[in-house]
Amino acid sequence: MAKTFIIDSNDETRAPFLRGILTRSLTDAGLAFETAYELSSEIRQQIAGKDELSTDELRKLVLKQLEQLEQHEVIENYESLTPNTPEIMVTDRKGVPRSFSTIEHRQSLESSGLGSDKASLITQSVYLDLLESYQEGISSNKLGRLTHEKLKQRYGKRAANSYLVWTDYKHSKRPLILLIGGTTGCGKSTIATEVAHRLNIIRTQSTDMLREVMRMMIPQRLMPELHTSSFNAWHKTLGQHEHEGSTEELMIHGYLHQSELVSVPCEAVVQRALKERVSLILEGVHVTPTLYNLFKDHSDAVIVPIVLAVLKQNQLKHRLKDRGITAPERSEDSNYLSNFESIWMLQSHLLSEADNHSVSIIANDNKDQATDHIMRLIIEVLEQNFHAKVEDVFGME
Repeated sequence: MAKTFIIDSNDETRAPFLRGILTRSLTDAGLAFETAYELSSEIRQQIAGKDELSTDELRKLVLKQLEQLEQHEVIENYESLTPNTPEIMVTDRKGVPRSFSTIEHRQSLESSGLGSDKASLITQSVYLDLLESYQEGISSNKLGRLTHEKLKQRYGKRAANSYLVWTDYKHSKRPLILLIGGTTGCGKSTIATEVAHRLNIIRTQSTDMLREVMRMMIPQRLMPELHTSSFNAWHKTLGQHEHEGSTEELMIHGYLHQSELVSVPCEAVVQRALKERVSLILEGVHVTPTLYNLFKDHSDAVIVPIVLAVLKQNQLKHRLKDRGITAPERSEDSNYLSNFESIWMLQSHLLSEADNHSVSIIANDNKDQATDHIMRLIIEVLEQNFHAKVEDVFGME
């Protein structure tokens, strides 16, 4: 297939059309990769046979496709990325200028607990103001004030204050340690991945992975309780003639014993993050209130413990069934449904412990709603010791 060259409308430079480059631009604007790839492939088919195309013509083709897909938010972001859109420079506190990014601005609003739709509206409003009044650039403090004011006008003082709290936290450079516990199948790893993406947290760790490392180092004959699932550890912990008490009591005893073993590398991972002052998400069934209590008084970090829960038995059964099909290799006890009663009892224990230690419980019925809830919870934790005013965070006008 002959290449089509794209002519830059500003300086007449020529470059071949590359589907990968367009796909990247669309994903940067918020489109899912598969959809972006399909759209880029469609554009390539449309321009096949043409020797050259201007950047204006290419942009119109892309926008037409996005309009057909009703990707309104992506359209706004894509337009802000196009070269013909005036570039607004934002100068940070160190005097370093960089281009205003609608994507980063929206993410900062989402991190402050604002829903994605509301965040997009505020970002678009701020960007239009920048185009009209700040062609020569703007300081990051003025941009923060402008954003704070628009939040206050459109969504009220609470939303504006949450943004103020989050911005103040980002300036502090303190690490965020998010501890996510919950029973098998409640969605811990999925939620951890989503939160890490929203908060741009690079370091995440699963307690299952830490346990797997321990299994490699310690043979099963020496520590059999490590080499089974948390809800079945009691079979390995107790001798054949020591089974006294209810099944629930025995199951909890085995779980606690396994968690105590795994707590050693868990503690080490958190200590390393605190020492390096980097944010961390630690998730897994072995994340217990005992682990949280080891670090809750660390004044130079923000420690947020939560327990995820699926409160309807049928919903949890459905997730366990899907997990057994899609990821049977995750456990030697991969027949999760046959162990459902133990898994359900373990969740009851974890929720009871969370309640006793005043750890927040978040129902994970919907991934986006659960993630939004976690964002708001982080802001609530930050608000407990927040006393700054607008001028303290964004400076004097």
